[in-house]
Amino acid sequence: MRVHFIAIGGAAMHNLALDLLASGWEVTGSDDEIYEPALSRLIDAGISPENFGWFEEKITTDIDVVILGMHAKKENPELAKALDLDLKVVSYPEFIVSQSINKQRIVIAGSHGKTTTTSIILHILKNAGLSFDYLVGSYIEGFDRMTQVSDAPIIVIEGDEYLSSPIDLVPKIHHYKPHISIITGISWDHINVFPTFEIYTEQFSKYISLHEQNATIFYDQEDEVLCRVVQQSERKDITFVPYAPMALNPQKQINFDGVLFDFPLIGHHNQKNASAAMLVCEKLGISQFDFFNDLQSFTGAKKRLQVLWNKPQTKGFLDFAHAPSKVKATVTSVKEWFNLPLIAFLELHTFSSLNETFLSEYKDSLNSADQSFVYIDGHTLQMKGKTAIENATIQAAFGDPAIQIITDKVTLHQIITDFNFSNGVFLFMSSGTFSQFDFKSFPEKNI
Repeated sequence: MRVHFIAIGGAAMHNLALDLLASGWEVTGSDDEIYEPALSRLIDAGISPENFGWFEEKITTDIDVVILGMHAKKENPELAKALDLDLKVVSYPEFIVSQSINKQRIVIAGSHGKTTTTSIILHILKNAGLSFDYLVGSYIEGFDRMTQVSDAPIIVIEGDEYLSSPIDLVPKIHHYKPHISIITGISWDHINVFPTFEIYTEQFSKYISLHEQNATIFYDQEDEVLCRVVQQSERKDITFVPYAPMALNPQKQINFDGVLFDFPLIGHHNQKNASAAMLVCEKLGISQFDFFNDLQSFTGAKKRLQVLWNKPQTKGFLDFAHAPSKVKATVTSVKEWFNLPLIAFLELHTFSSLNETFLSEYKDSLNSADQSFVYIDGHTLQMKGKTAIENATIQAAFGDPAIQIITDKVTLHQIITDFNFSNGVFLFMSSGTFSQFDFKSFPEKNI
């Protein structure tokens, strides 16, 4: 089978391309820009585009399926050629579903915590020796790729609520029709496609309605909006199961029948993520004892409170938190977890976060930090067609005039490089890269 990817450089797209290549598919693709590590991985596999850009001559009648990424525009010349030739054009969630018709589909949805929850489930299933496919939004230790589609009887999917493609304008989660799912919570995001909180919330009501018959849904009992959505559901055949945070002793351990297990994660929100993951694993036949035992070796997903350094008086973490609820949960949890000053760096990188109307959703989200920096990259503004936001507007939106605003790459990198990291917890939060700051070679002299 031959497949062509339009916008092959995306996180999910390039991982799917690599997986299909490994499965024997003939793979080609295009993109107008590809960042690391996707670029090197595609080059190493021999399927990186020779040149960046869109080339309609790449679209030929011998292509069996074209997978269209959300990064591409509706006017994309390769897309136009594919449609003119009447080729099969699908979004990647549509493709995943087409390969999973006969599988038990387990989907982790919600506004936050999806990647960590999905990653825990994958870690436990792998340790249990079960055969499964998966789609997850980050790299996990022990897994070569973020995607696998094979003949396994189960697939575990991190379910994103963003739109599927430029011509498939429905949330990705609406395609999956799960047998089992988790909903971690509902907090407004993606204002560019869901302009009101009500419209955003409706996507989760629709998601519930699209489950398979007699499905099971595990949901966070602490989320008031989610609880209301569950209560209003007309699907009487679905079993709704609430979950609470996993209980820990004062030493942050799990006590199960007198056996103490280390809890490898940080924060109240991760106690909830682990609790939800345990319920799914139990549903798949894994005992609680085995779950707690295998959880101890879980090292987390990349950029989900990823440890940059860890010493008695100084600790550094890199986190994907970008939406208001994620930022507040991460900052609050890290502050409660450690008896140290907390210094937070937040990059505003998404369409929503760079929208002045939406900025007020961040009010008080950084309050638990002892010192806060907010960074906006000028290149990101340009790429997203946004204009600069006044420093005072950002500070007012966050409700803290003491927040330090940084608006250029050179200043940001200089501040981080020169910072005294000898005492405190340092939290770097972004769905971007802090303008390609190299955390791997972070100067040891500063730590």
